Parts: sequence; structure tokens; C-alpha cells
Amino acid sequence: MSFLTQRKRAFVASISNLAYCNPFLPERIEHERAALGDEFIESGADWNVHAKLGDDHPNVQKLARDSDALATELADKLARGAAGGDADRRLYEDLALFVLYHRFRADFEALIQRGEASRAESSRVSFFDRYQQDADRLLRVRGMRPIDEAELAHLFACFYQIRRAFHHIFGNIIGVSAPAARFRAAVWQSIFTHDMRRYRRVLYDRMADFTTLITGPSGTGKELAARAIGLSRYVPFDPDRRAFTEDVAGSFHAVNLSSLSPTLIESELFGHRRGSFTGAIADHVGRLEVCPPLGTVFLDEIGDLDPAIQLKLLRVLQQRAFQRVGDTKDRLFHGKIIAATNRDLAEQTRTGRFREDFYYRLCSDMIRTPALYEQLRDSPKELGHLVLFIARRLVGRDAEALAAEVERFIRQSLDQDYAWPGNVRELEQCVRNVLIRKEYRPPRREPDRGSDQLADAIRSASLSVDELICRYCTLVYARTGSFLETARRIGLDRRTVKSRIDAKLLDALRRQGATTTSYRPAPRRS
Repeated sequence: MSFLTQRKRAFVASISNLAYCNPFLPERIEHERAALGDEFIESGADWNVHAKLGDDHPNVQKLARDSDALATELADKLARGAAGGDADRRLYEDLALFVLYHRFRADFEALIQRGEASRAESSRVSFFDRYQQDADRLLRVRGMRPIDEAELAHLFACFYQIRRAFHHIFGNIIGVSAPAARFRAAVWQSIFTHDMRRYRRVLYDRMADFTTLITGPSGTGKELAARAIGLSRYVPFDPDRRAFTEDVAGSFHAVNLSSLSPTLIESELFGHRRGSFTGAIADHVGRLEVCPPLGTVFLDEIGDLDPAIQLKLLRVLQQRAFQRVGDTKDRLFHGKIIAATNRDLAEQTRTGRFREDFYYRLCSDMIRTPALYEQLRDSPKELGHLVLFIARRLVGRDAEALAAEVERFIRQSLDQDYAWPGNVRELEQCVRNVLIRKEYRPPRREPDRGSDQLADAIRSASLSVDELICRYCTLVYARTGSFLETARRIGLDRRTVKSRIDAKLLDALRRQGATTTSYRPAPRRS
């Protein structure tokens, strides 16, 4: 007879699925519901869209307690020689790993916070001895597969990485809308892939081989996503020193390519030798050389990169080799590259403005950041949440009063459907303006070719009636920033206009600057 009864096997199978799923996807809720049954608490269960809950939700706490009690019971049975097949033993191992993670979750979180404050992650980790003792009792029991010291250290490093990823994703990629939740899930997948079992087995030390390309409108958090990925890389643990082998706090190197000339970009990335160009009065070490093996170089605005430098970076991605400007010695890059752009690189490759071979090296892993209008369309309460988050960074304990003032101004002075073409970055400027001047005036933008492109499509008779309505609604909305004003202008119901907006076309129009050109603030309401 197996050490797992049918009821306990079903519970442990749910825990096994839960341990390896993406915590920011709806599947997590289903696994929790399956494990808890009638004791599952619906309220706030989708903590991914609740700013203050996180993995301290009562469901998570109960699962951790129940799993801990069951793992202790089953470990005693196995130690006494209880029978069981290979499948049940694999399930028990997953249960034990789930328990170990939750037992030391708070310790890992404290370690992360100490590292952020003092970059002390490579110092001795005092709770490893307690972890090793618990792992011995739960994993090194009779009848289970042998686990050596190296694997125990690897599991410890995986737990630390999982906690670090959760900390950076949930703490820094804010938002309570479904698009924001999907964004967090996508970042988690960029770190661990869709299969965490395979990641733990063979991919944990190979993710630098996969370049991540982050696309989306300006002001939507592309650097936040890059930082979350870069600061959540796997760091080995040395059990002899009782320390992690590297600090991760200073391993993220961001370079805004659009702010530098081609010569300065080369020097910043690859370094240069003294005398290699005018002004090169000393040797300079570039970001690729400074970056440690477990570090990350973030290349923002990659779409603006000169083709000659694209070719040099292509060599870095293909061969991991580069040379300083003015030097002939090959140097190796061991870190990870993350790139970001608000441009349509696929379109730029078709027009010859971006190298096709470089593009396909960049896009082995792609993430798209959601525009603010997408988040607000899904959840209007997102605006208040974001305003409060920004206010806390600006004024600390007076945040709630400032947030209330900003929301009141937005309700009274901006159209309720204002599109926020500058996304969260524009919203932050709105908060700052209201803080200083008690008002915010959105910038005017020059018209672009959007109407000409629609006219060309009409002249070529290439649009269906439905496509024509969608494109026209999108163009007018891009110009007004208001569903209500768009509906008034074209004579359709506001809800019809909202359902006809083409998100991809709207993003393209925004990149081209064809947004809110005729915006006028709504009159104040008494």
C-alpha cells in the first residue's frame, strides 16, 4: 500500500502543479482551488491584480501550513519504510521542495532587502545551515533518490532566484489591470521559460544565450521589465563559503542608445584604446567588458542604432566576441543582452533600416509592454492605483492627500476618456505638475500621415466596410484622445467606438506622433 492515500495524492498533485506554474497566470488560482477544495477563499484570490496582497494571501498561507504538516508526516512514513511507487515519490519530492521554499521565504526576502541596501549578498548566509538540516529531513529519507551537497546548494540558489524574481516583478511592475497582470506573467516567463522543471534541470545557467527584446510605446515600463529580468538571474551558491558567488545589485548596466552619437555608443559599449579617436586621452573599458558573467547589459532604443554598430553587436550575439575601438584584441562578453524599442523593427527590416540578421538574433524572446490606455480600458481603477504609487515616490507619507488632489483635477479638467499618449511617464508628469502648479496641460502634437494612409487605402479599394470603420474610429480617437469626442464627431455610439479601436494601429499612430492633436480640456464641473 502506498504512503499516499487517494485524497492526499490529489492534494500533493495540486501542490506539484502549483510549485512549477507561472504565479502570475490564472492557472495558479485553479491549482490553489484544486488543493484547498471547499476551504478555498475566493476574495482576493487573484492577488496578481491586488496591489497589497501578493503571496501573503490566506490561501497561500493555508497551503504552506497544510503542505508543511503533510510533508513532515510523509517523511516519517518513508523513514519507517513505507511503500510507494516512483510517481508518488516524485510527487512527494515536489511537495518537499514547496515546503522548503515557504519555510525560508521570509529569510530570502530579508536577504534581498539587505543586498539592495548594502550589496552584501556575497557575505555569509547564516540560514543555510537550517535549510540544510530541513532538506536532510525532508529529502534525504529512505527510498528517495540520492541528493548530494551540490544539488542541495543548487536548490537553495533556485529558491533564492524565485524569491528575487517575485520581489522585482511584483514590487516594480505595478498595475491592477489584466494587461498589467499579463505583463508580469510575461516577464516571469522570460526569466524561467514556460517549463520550470526543464529550467531547473538544464537552463538555469544558459539563459544568457537568449536575448530578450522588449517592445511597446514610450513610457510603458520597458526598463522596469529589463531590470526585473536582469536582477533575477540565477546566482550559484557556494556551500563551503556559505555565500552566493556574486552580488546582483550592481550587475545591471543600462545604456540609452538614442542619447549618444555612434562614436560614443561604440566607446560606451565596447571601450576604446587611448588615441583611437580625438578626445580618447586614456584607455576606456566599455559596458560589455565591465559586465560580469551573471550581469546584464540593457540597450534601450535599439531601433535607433547605426547599421555599422548593429553589425558589431551581431558578432557579440553570435560569437560572444568584441574589440575595443582602436584595438585588435578579441575580448569575450559573458553576460546577457536585453534590448528595447518603441519602433516596429520587423517593418524596419523590410525597409532596410534595420539588419534582418541582427533582428532575428534579438527576438528569441519578446515581451510587449501594455499602453496605459489598454490598462485603463480594462480597469478604470488602474488610474487611481498608479497615481497613488507615483505620489508615494514623490511625497512619502503625504501621498494619499496628493493622490486625491490629482484624481480630483483629472476628473474635473481632463476628459474621462483621455488617452494618455505619453503613458505612465505622462501620468507622472501630470502628478508633478499638479503638485507644483495645481494643474496639468497635455502637450499638443503635430499631425502625421495617418489620414493620408487611410486615404490611400480607400483610393486603392482595399478595405472592407468593417476595416474602414475600425481604421477611421482609431484615427479619430488617436487625434482626440476621447471615446466620447470620437463618437460625437463620427456619429456613432461611444461603446461602438470603443469596441472598434484597433490597438495595433493605435500604437503605430502613437509612435508616429499622430495623437491628441486637437485635444481640448473638458470644462470644469462644479
